[in-house]
Amino acid sequence: MGTRHSAPRPRLAVWKFASCDGCQLTLLDCEDELLSLAAEMEIAYFLEASSAPGPGPYDLSLVEGSITTPEDAERIRHVRRVSKRLVTIGACATAGGVQALRDFADVKEFASVVYARPEYIATLDRSTPISANVPVDFELRGCPIDKRQLLEVITAFLAGRRPVVPSHSVCVECKLRGNVCVLVAHGTPCLGPVTQAGCGALCPAFDRGCYGCFGPADTTNSRALNTKLRILGMSDPELVRVYRTFNATEEQFMRASEEDRGPEEDRE
Repeated sequence: MGTRHSAPRPRLAVWKFASCDGCQLTLLDCEDELLSLAAEMEIAYFLEASSAPGPGPYDLSLVEGSITTPEDAERIRHVRRVSKRLVTIGACATAGGVQALRDFADVKEFASVVYARPEYIATLDRSTPISANVPVDFELRGCPIDKRQLLEVITAFLAGRRPVVPSHSVCVECKLRGNVCVLVAHGTPCLGPVTQAGCGALCPAFDRGCYGCFGPADTTNSRALNTKLRILGMSDPELVRVYRTFNATEEQFMRASEEDRGPEEDRE
């Protein structure tokens, strides 16, 4: 009789570009779940966890970080070539991250101020999300991403289905958690009405306004929110800054930061 061979496990790779490693750490924080995951998938490439990377191709690649250098732009094309499915994780990978604030300024001027020999610095003028460089199969938002959502994404791709990730606003999570609305009750500036859920309304649960870590929700009414924020005393420059953080280059947040502002006003 012939020997029966089991089917090979799908191969997982985790890649880092310009980022703080927080989203990769979310995967490591899964702890007990990692044992079950390792039984279903071969974690073939994950430099944050192992110094022995396995060669491609890979069935699923998780990509953290934005594209900020010419080398990054070439490497992400390689990652796409060796990956059957590519999922971006975190605000840097999905929206360019806080480093995308360079998109609103002069990068060469920054380099001349920070570095003694800026001619040795190889950087791009813009920090772009992965999807601006190669096709992406799914984007998982957050700064950092949510552990439960990450496990859902990996499980979904193992099962051959589309991940189920909510697209409603943080306000829904506040209601589910029984939080008092910090915006209405306390007059605390909060981006919850225009931000996608995923964090479990963490900041409002501690009487802090939402910072927009998960980027814009599917449907937003930023004009109404901006009116409320102005009533609370927020100036136009402050309104720009509140939207230009983790997801500054997301179209809805960019538009919200510029609504009702005349061309003569300060665009910083």
